[in-house]
Amino acid sequence: MNTITLSVTGMTCGGCVNSVQKVLSALPGVQSAEVTLTPGQARVTYDPAQLGRAELVQAVIDAGFGAEDSLT
Repeated sequence: MNTITLSVTGMTCGGCVNSVQKVLSALPGVQSAEVTLTPGQARVTYDPAQLGRAELVQAVIDAGFGAEDSLT
């Protein structure tokens, strides 16, 4: 398992946090997703054999929020 911390923008409330957490948790290979409003971050533990970092970022973007991998 790998852990990534994404910078997430566009979240303004607890509902946004729940939305991002739900989207990430639903991805195959994600073991856990912890999303915080302040600072806007998502800490995700995932199986790199099932999905990549770019797919995590894209899932957040597809949900209507901004996301950036701290390594890119």
